[in-house]
Amino acid sequence: MTPPTRWLEIAVPAHAEAVEAVSEILSRVGYNGIAVEVPLERDRSATDYTVKAYVVDDADAFAKVSDVRDALGHLQAFGLGPIGALVAPRIDDKDWLESWKADFIPIRIGAFLVRPTWSEAVAGDAVELVLDPGMAFGTGLHPTTQQCLEALSTMSLEGKSALDVGTGSGILAIAAAKRGASPVVAVDTDALAVDAARENAMRNGVAIPVAAGSAADVPGRFDVVIANIVPPVLQSIAPHLAARLSVDGTLIVAGISAPAEAATREAFAHARLEVLDRTERDDWVALALRR
Repeated sequence: MTPPTRWLEIAVPAHAEAVEAVSEILSRVGYNGIAVEVPLERDRSATDYTVKAYVVDDADAFAKVSDVRDALGHLQAFGLGPIGALVAPRIDDKDWLESWKADFIPIRIGAFLVRPTWSEAVAGDAVELVLDPGMAFGTGLHPTTQQCLEALSTMSLEGKSALDVGTGSGILAIAAAKRGASPVVAVDTDALAVDAARENAMRNGVAIPVAAGSAADVPGRFDVVIANIVPPVLQSIAPHLAARLSVDGTLIVAGISAPAEAATREAFAHARLEVLDRTERDDWVALALRR
């Protein structure tokens, strides 16, 4: 008989402000993705979320854990909320994957039904987004992703061009395409995310060119630009996002923690963009901007 596969459970405590960035890093190595344990009661100052990923306990496991530690260390430069010490205990539970899948259930967000690939939920009158959340961050479960999906639910997108910067799993680009946006272009600086977005676009039957890079690497202007990224990155690429926006276009930005809102608004004001709308959920802020 084949012995059961052994796993390392990589677990990282994180403040709410750092959850998205930590999730993205762990998704690079996690087998079938990551999971986030949400606290029953939230303390703004605490690392009370836990982001988990699972890797096979093989000859490459040590290098993967080391890469994650290095990447987490680099996050400190962005001034996010505190991140706790990584732990990586061994586990033998061969049924962990099925238990993990049980936590990812279909979710209705605005006009969309986000369902994992293994679910057979019926979309009804919703626009169906079928994703493998294991490949990159962006399952629809995080408040920032939900804010963007809700914004895309209410916008008139038929025949409008759209750019998704920092596409992750591709969920927002796919959502825009399924509501009639065309053409839709997506970019991400992470090679894993580029592969994930391409696969998910094919899975959903939409044609979306996905390339490595950021807003500065994309030619032309778009009617809708979307960027769900951590605040320091949003602030640094604000001029590039503004440059990609058509005269009457709308920029949707999310991933902004409440303490970083003022600095992020200032960066976009310097890029000569005006805030038209603001939403807040669980201390996360999303903005809609225009020229």
